[in-house]
Amino acid sequence: MNARAKIAEPGTPTNTATDRVAGYDWDALAGDLSGYGCAVLEKLLTPQECRDIAELYPHEEHFRSHIHMARHGFGKGEYRYFRYPLPDVLGGLRTALYPRLAPIANDWNARMGIAARYPQNHADFLKACHDAGQTRPTPLLLQYVPGDFNCLHQDLCGDLAFPLQVAILLSEPGKDFTGGEFVLTEQRPRMQSRAEVVPLRQGDAVAFAVHNRPVQGTKGSYRVNLRHGVSRVRSGKRHTVGIIFHDAK
Repeated sequence: MNARAKIAEPGTPTNTATDRVAGYDWDALAGDLSGYGCAVLEKLLTPQECRDIAELYPHEEHFRSHIHMARHGFGKGEYRYFRYPLPDVLGGLRTALYPRLAPIANDWNARMGIAARYPQNHADFLKACHDAGQTRPTPLLLQYVPGDFNCLHQDLCGDLAFPLQVAILLSEPGKDFTGGEFVLTEQRPRMQSRAEVVPLRQGDAVAFAVHNRPVQGTKGSYRVNLRHGVSRVRSGKRHTVGIIFHDAK
């Protein structure tokens, strides 16, 4: 799996989210997404940006809701959904990543025989969400402590759901926490399920399929069903930020 497309100068901050996102090899990322259902963008955030975002967690004024996973059978741990306006770095990345992912999403829908197509501009897609009654922001900040985990799931949140999303690890494995691997599973028709464990470092992002992706078979493309989650955290504290591109009802 060649799922680690790097910035031209790793570790060097760029002025805007658009510049930063443009520095990746998107042909390689598209190939990994279509081939495996996920792709890694190394060092999307700097260590300081990771710390700054993680430190927002206790401050309720930044969030619209607080979810304890165990209460809903989602796993064990907690997360908070951001309110609008999003923090600048997250809002900028959400806007910059979307037009890179929209062509992949449109290609997937065409191959799977799904009529929906996504506009190139994220603002236009959000308008469609809001017109459909999906107005609540979906980017979220997750926090795990020892024993916490996230069950395999799909973040659909409404009738309009963008088929790709991004998660960014804010903590450093082996230093801030142990365990807590990002896991993706793929249910294939009439075959056993396939698992993908994605190694991430602090600041790395993983783009992945939310629900379905096409796979080329002998008689054309067929759909596989994907779910994602996080394995048990064994020590320390793990923070992740999730960028979902559709809004929720």
